[in-house]
Amino acid sequence: MICIMDHKTFIAALPAETQAMLNQTNDRAGLRHLALHVGLIVMSGIWIALSLPLWGLALPLQGIALCFLFTLEHETTHKTPFKTAWLNEMVGRICGLLIVLPFEWFRYFHLAHHRFTNTPGKDPELMAGMKPETPMAYIIHISGLPFWIAMIKQTFRNALGHDPGGFVPARARRRIRIDAQWMLAFYALAFPSLFFTPLLFWVWILPLLLGQPFLRLYLLAEHGRCAFVANMLENTRTTYTTRLVRFLAWNMPYHVEHHTLPNVPFHKLPDLHTHLKLHLRVTANGYTAFTAEYIHHLKRP
Repeated sequence: MICIMDHKTFIAALPAETQAMLNQTNDRAGLRHLALHVGLIVMSGIWIALSLPLWGLALPLQGIALCFLFTLEHETTHKTPFKTAWLNEMVGRICGLLIVLPFEWFRYFHLAHHRFTNTPGKDPELMAGMKPETPMAYIIHISGLPFWIAMIKQTFRNALGHDPGGFVPARARRRIRIDAQWMLAFYALAFPSLFFTPLLFWVWILPLLLGQPFLRLYLLAEHGRCAFVANMLENTRTTYTTRLVRFLAWNMPYHVEHHTLPNVPFHKLPDLHTHLKLHLRVTANGYTAFTAEYIHHLKRP
């Protein structure tokens, strides 16, 4: 088969009825997946809270399940995991609250990322920090500390009404400020409980710290070491992985597919993959293989 040159050519060649089928959202699929994801968080949380046998093993499991709510929050910015609009809004805001990622602000940050994917000087993901290229930069990046520092600062900046970034339209700035103020109010009510019981620390705070490196490793594969060009078939990577990882990440390892047609909901991305797979340019055979390759090419003194 002749290789399609770019994502725009692929979209133009995809029949309109196929695109319409792929773009159909569905509450049932989203709620079923959400129930399983939340169920995992609840079960591992109970395991920790009751100090059941080997409960320490549940800490990273809880952290991974919590941190990968990022992929659901990301999906809700596209308004695609659920057909019902208020469900997307509510779930996205709750996810943002749990992982300290302001939903209203992230909506516009991510929209700009899609508009200018991997374009230096325009993609806010690149402007927030280039991908690590030395061993020390890699360790710091994977630790998650830059993320926590940046998001805590951003939440306070948003709440105080500071400039949230050039990618945010003026009409959205009031919503962003109020969203951040509600987040800070929630944290102000939640954190004093740490003086009376360590439960929140063990089932939420510590797991988040332990799970964030796994999310950083996952996210690095989406665009790390991809070309700085406009073609989604070259600036984005699809990673072939296990069913469990695809479940936790709401099918976002099909990332070229997602960037090619962002309105396709998570449960239709495997279907889109069947149409696009022969034209993929940048792929990885698992996150272990990607990570090993990335580390191998780090710049050493």
